Amino acid sequence: MGVDVAINEIKKKTPTYRLGANGYTFATDPNGYVLLHPNLRPKIINFREPVTLDFLDAELEDSNKETIRRQMIDGKPGQIKIKTLIKSVDERYIDESIRTYTWTPVEGTDYSLGLVLPTYSENHIKANLSDQILQVQLPYTKDFESLLPNSFESEGHVFIAPREYCNDLELSNNNTEFLLNFIALMEKVTPDSKQCDNLLLHNLILDTGIIRQLVEKVWKNKDLNTYGFLAVFAATDGGITRVFPNKAAETWEEDPEPFNASYYRRSLDNKGYIFTAPYRSGGGELLNPENDTIGVLVSTALDITIGGKTIKPAVVGVKLDLEAWTDKFKILASNHTDNRQGSNMCGPNRVCEMDCEANSEDLLCYLVDDGGFLIMSNQKEHWNEVGKFFGVVDPNLMYALYNNSFYKRKQSFDYQSVCEQMQNSEAGAAPRGVFVPTIADFVNLAWWTSAAAWSLFQQLLYGLAYHSWFATDEVDAEGAEPKERSCVMIQTQYYFSNLSSSYNILQDCGNCSRLFHAKRINNTNLLFVVAEKLPCTSCEIEMLSQDEEEFMEENPCEELAMARYRKGPSTCFDNNNTEITSDCGRGHSFRPPLYALLFIQLLLLYPPVSAHIHSQLH
Repeated sequence: MGVDVAINEIKKKTPTYRLGANGYTFATDPNGYVLLHPNLRPKIINFREPVTLDFLDAELEDSNKETIRRQMIDGKPGQIKIKTLIKSVDERYIDESIRTYTWTPVEGTDYSLGLVLPTYSENHIKANLSDQILQVQLPYTKDFESLLPNSFESEGHVFIAPREYCNDLELSNNNTEFLLNFIALMEKVTPDSKQCDNLLLHNLILDTGIIRQLVEKVWKNKDLNTYGFLAVFAATDGGITRVFPNKAAETWEEDPEPFNASYYRRSLDNKGYIFTAPYRSGGGELLNPENDTIGVLVSTALDITIGGKTIKPAVVGVKLDLEAWTDKFKILASNHTDNRQGSNMCGPNRVCEMDCEANSEDLLCYLVDDGGFLIMSNQKEHWNEVGKFFGVVDPNLMYALYNNSFYKRKQSFDYQSVCEQMQNSEAGAAPRGVFVPTIADFVNLAWWTSAAAWSLFQQLLYGLAYHSWFATDEVDAEGAEPKERSCVMIQTQYYFSNLSSSYNILQDCGNCSRLFHAKRINNTNLLFVVAEKLPCTSCEIEMLSQDEEEFMEENPCEELAMARYRKGPSTCFDNNNTEITSDCGRGHSFRPPLYALLFIQLLLLYPPVSAHIHSQLH
């Protein structure tokens, strides 16, 4: 026997916001399955059976994590700092980052609890605000006024993370409504109230004041159009995201909770500037550069050192106007080796200057990010494909980059996916002939009529016995199948290798050969690629894709290289002397009298039988 412990209750005890955006806790059972993990997110909520997700499937598997898993199963405590691969929230990117894993057994149970922290989350800011400052009605009036919607036009739009700052705070899916609820509550209580989470509120107030000063002293004094910016923004661990100017918020699609936003978490794990284009799948709808303003997000984390400890409490960035920055890109991507005017024209038998603007008819110039997604191109027809996987935009060139080790590929299984129900191939329609009944069929029809009558009468008796004749319960039709089914998907991500130098490479394919140049851009997640236009399309290559694919094997577990270590129970038993089993299996059953049932059945059978005998006699 056992006791069910609500996972949500355990989550409430976890100091989530003290761990930072990339810190988390997890728990495992003796089989290595996770009971608690941020990646335990079944897409079908009403599973008939609980989801069993192995720790090595919840994360990207490596030898260090195999060791961690084994020690947790064996109930041994430990700690290790490792470099490991991290999959992004949107499952498009992979980052290589440092993580410290700490684990310990839970006393009196077979379970183990783990803590994962990046180096920059080992310390956090704890706002130390005086009682006077905490009075919203006094010095902090300006800061809280900057949160009100009527200030958005002049100071930018504010998104507040939907966290449980106070017990009485009414949550809402509409962020503006949630913000108004928060302001209304702050006018009634002080942030030191016992019904509020003081750490959350104090840090929120601190961040509100800092971001407001950033708007007043920096953002308002800049002409964003001069720089080709559509917007500037800042997001903090405290839960504040401010986007300036206000109209830019109309196209802001990032999560108001910074800890759930991919750009925020990736910026913390990477140095320099992270470029992110609006994602669209290979077959997704194309953007229209003439009517749509395409923006590319550029973000970077703020490093602050206090007392020798480095923390990253915020991420700042801009949203680039693609058209304006493509013009800048073409100019910056021009390399004239002498002082002459103009450039040599490119051709099959001549060397030309690398001029992505003047030679756009002959040269392809791209900026591709670390996940293999197109960021910019000197070809105007590619502007509506920004954000697509590069293997869709230029399959030959993406294959050459992968084949020459500019990119690595990582494949993993997603055991929590859902797929549409597969159509039954055996179900179908067939031509039906015309049926002419005989006398024997009519006799049989009488028999089936009596059988149907008896069946209906039986249902009536059962309905009266269980008092459910007039009840209306929601049921599924017999044989009806749900619209979705659980399935296993193969996910594929690409990420940069360790190559950092500049390379000139010949993509050899007979008459279709072409030269290309590739170089990592320092302090960014970008790869600069220049290539000759492909003279033909007869090269046979592996078509690289980043889209998920369903794993169609009957038993996905058989694909594992070896059975994973698991620990069975230390003792087994099939009974307990103290257990009272007299009531086990007790239920309610309706037992009608046998003679009454026989009499009713004979009564129902009499008319068809007598008619049959009468026809035989005549």
